[in-house]
This record gives sequence, structure tokens and C-alpha cells, in this order.
Amino acid sequence: MTALTTRPLSASTDALLRFALRADATLTGMAGLAIAALANPLSTVSGLSPTTEYLLGAAFVFYGLVVYYLAALPNLRKVGIAISLANVACTVATLAIVLTDAAPLTETGIALALATGVYTAFFAYLQYLGVRRLRA
Repeated sequence: MTALTTRPLSASTDALLRFALRADATLTGMAGLAIAALANPLSTVSGLSPTTEYLLGAAFVFYGLVVYYLAALPNLRKVGIAISLANVACTVATLAIVLTDAAPLTETGIALALATGVYTAFFAYLQYLGVRRLRA
């Protein structure tokens, strides 16, 4: 006779949030690796310096590692709220940078920055939905 010590999969309420956190971490980390590896050619396309591109890529990789670790914690409510708010803040910051010309972006750089804003807004919403599904 075998005893089950975990809840059945159908009873899980944190599956969406865990998925959203892990997907965000994985995709952001992979994008960070690509940005860091291609920092010099990407800088000519975006308008940013190669050093800025490399640091941005490294920050994305670090973010991905931290969020992937946090997604494994047993209690996800605070983590989900914090990461969702961080994504909202990144969306707002990206829009502010584009609208105020705070960085010397080319047209392609502006498109890439706005795509980043859409990406972070999407994951903020997905993580918000995941937090709402959690049982209190």
C-alpha cells in the first residue's frame, strides 16, 4: 500500500503562477544571454553602447536566475505579487525611456524597447492572474 503525501494535480491552485514565473525567468534569461553575446552588433542596431547592452543582458540573466529560484518556493503569493509589480515597473520605465528620449535609441532600438514593454506587461498580467487563483 502506498500513501500519497502531495495534493492531486487537479487540486493545485498555484500552477498558473508557477508556470508564468518560470516562463518569464526562462525567456528573460535566454534573451539576456543573447543580448550579452551579441552586445557589439546589437549596439549598432539599437543605438546603445556595447557596454550598456552587455550590462542589460547580464541583468536579464541575473533576473531570470532569481525568478526561477523564487518560483520553486512553497508559498508564492508574495513572490507573485512582487514579480508582477516588478514587471509593471519595467513596463512603465521602458515607456518613460522611449517617450522622454532618455536613451539615444534608433528606430529599431525604440521598437525593441517597446517590444520589451509589451513582454513585461504580458507577464505582469499573467502573474497577476496566477496570484488571483491562489487560495487565501
